Amino acid sequence: MEHDNRAASGKHSGVDYPELAARTRRFSYGAPRAVTVTSDGARVVFLRSSGPEDSRDALWVFDVADRAERLLADPAVLLSVEADLPPAERALRERLRLSAGGIGSYAMDSAGVMAVFPLGGRLFRVDLLTGDLTELRTAGPAVDPRPDPAGQRVAYVTGGALRVIEPDGTDAVLAGEEGVTWGLAEFIGAEEFHRFRGYWWSPDGRSILTARVDESRVPRWHLHDPSQPDQPPTTVAYPHAGATNAKVTLHVLDLDGGWVDVHWDRETYPYLVEASWTEQGGPLLTVLRRLQQHGLVIAVDPRTGETQVHAELADPRWVEPVPGTPQHLADGRVLVGGELAHDGYDARCLFADGSLLTPADLYVRRVAGRLAGDLIVEASEGEPSEQHVFRVPVSHAGAQAQRLTSEPGWHVAHAAARTVVIGSQTLEHAGWQYTIRHDDAEIGTIASLAATPPFAPRPVLERVTDRRLPTAVLYPRGHVAGRKLPVLVAIYGGPGHQEVVAARARWLEKQWWADAGFAVVTIDNRGTPGVSPTFEKSIHRRFSDVILTDQADALQALSEKHPDLDLDRVAIRGWSFGGWLSALAVLRRPDVYHCAVVGAPVTDWALYDTAYTERYLGLPADAPEVYSHNSLIELAAEPPVRPEDARPMLLVHGLVDDNVVAAHTLRLSAALLAAGRPHSMIPLTGATHMAAGGLAEKLLRIELDFIRRSVS
Repeated sequence: MEHDNRAASGKHSGVDYPELAARTRRFSYGAPRAVTVTSDGARVVFLRSSGPEDSRDALWVFDVADRAERLLADPAVLLSVEADLPPAERALRERLRLSAGGIGSYAMDSAGVMAVFPLGGRLFRVDLLTGDLTELRTAGPAVDPRPDPAGQRVAYVTGGALRVIEPDGTDAVLAGEEGVTWGLAEFIGAEEFHRFRGYWWSPDGRSILTARVDESRVPRWHLHDPSQPDQPPTTVAYPHAGATNAKVTLHVLDLDGGWVDVHWDRETYPYLVEASWTEQGGPLLTVLRRLQQHGLVIAVDPRTGETQVHAELADPRWVEPVPGTPQHLADGRVLVGGELAHDGYDARCLFADGSLLTPADLYVRRVAGRLAGDLIVEASEGEPSEQHVFRVPVSHAGAQAQRLTSEPGWHVAHAAARTVVIGSQTLEHAGWQYTIRHDDAEIGTIASLAATPPFAPRPVLERVTDRRLPTAVLYPRGHVAGRKLPVLVAIYGGPGHQEVVAARARWLEKQWWADAGFAVVTIDNRGTPGVSPTFEKSIHRRFSDVILTDQADALQALSEKHPDLDLDRVAIRGWSFGGWLSALAVLRRPDVYHCAVVGAPVTDWALYDTAYTERYLGLPADAPEVYSHNSLIELAAEPPVRPEDARPMLLVHGLVDDNVVAAHTLRLSAALLAAGRPHSMIPLTGATHMAAGGLAEKLLRIELDFIRRSVS
């Protein structure tokens, strides 16, 4: 179909960056997302809104044979008014960091000829071939609906119960009980292990592998927004460090009423990290011990529930599973992610029954699908700021990989049969660009209707210090060499996330800061992914020392390469882990950092969740000194050595944040006040950890004013 080029270009004359970023959700409205290739490679399904300021994603399909895309379901047509999301759906979107409206997700049958999706709690089914769309009646607001492999039945969750709709429309409970949820991922599974689902159909569609989640022993926390005194607090089960986790068990439920419990040593391996059930074999699970230094890949016999260990995962620091694994290969072997840490190697690799499949110079990030029997893998090859797509044979011929992307940038893939879709972000173009290849030939693209950003940032990416830390410096447009600039260190710095990447979209907001008169510096310290497992895991039990040392050393090294950086005027700014690091920087190194914007920080690690915190710091009861050493509360309570060491801070936190609760910032403020340390605080009423709906963009000018006053 034809698109309105004016809408796609997204020109907004006279609109400044913060407002434009808020209206376009940082130039992501109108961009394709949630791309899937059907199992036969004949269709590419995706979500996309109608334009640069439309927040409601619609469901689309690209037909490979016709080389054209079709609209399948438009939320503006299906719902006249945007409906409230069911609480479970809202919680799932928060875990996914999904702030778009409309259709949030969809699921297909095994042949890829029909899909189902929830919309405002209602359940819809669409035929991908004809476009016929029907609404299915449900017993309550539908969450995470999924069709059986044949596309005849649809399962969904409502009110904590797993239900199945038969072909004749009969809707029956498959599993449900008071005070327990069936078929949904628990908080830790979704937030920390990125397992966003809680049930899996069998290949024959006769049974479902289902998670049962009992949170009765998990501590209850009460979140309340003081701006709404007429509303009662929201009570959530929050497993903070050292506390009891949810009890997660697995069961094979037959549609005819049969029930089989899955048996593994759940007391030793309580975390269910991954699960799958495909035609190549029975269910495969990854389970981890509480401290995550040992795990098992186990196969399940669905007839008896008995399990067999396929592989052991071990690391004295922590095990880092590779997304997309484990999975059965066509020849019966099991694909597992692991690390090569001997004979001079330091790599994240793929193994099949113990045989190395990927070259040792690759840092494997994700298994993205299959292409004509080969694996499609996302990985880095020596340069952590770039991610490329590789084709990996699964034969026994040895570790090989063919790189499918060449342009420097960040590339992702989706593949099945003989079709692969590659999404690319680079420093040379704005936003995502998706190309579709079939039989090794490019046959089309998925159009992006996102707004065009008002500028094209040109960060200088380089590695510094003997640790070869990835860094970037961004100057104001039109900067004249020789003019000293105050420095803004824009950071995250925590595990699982990189800031220094070769993708233009990641530098847009930083360019706005630079144009406000700063040299913007970004540093990926040890602990961030992409370099090597050793680089990533150097922070084990010593968060603050390693990370802050790297940040300060890299800043000094950059100043020697970039003499226009004025190290007498250094501000630091971050959110979440970056908020913790910002506060840590000005409290522990006031000689380097002169003010901080501290967004939604973890100030006391004993108040953060079990899986994340204990992975890096251990159990609070076993290592109280580690928690104390990394606590901002204890650090803030110490009076400054000199009055000028009391650097100003701007604290920001959403009052209904269910991930890093607002108590973190409130307790930090109390400690700062008691020690006479200057700070201001902005409570965000009604805001979660995402600070969505344009809130983050509205804060930019307030933060800018604070930083200018503090480093002038």
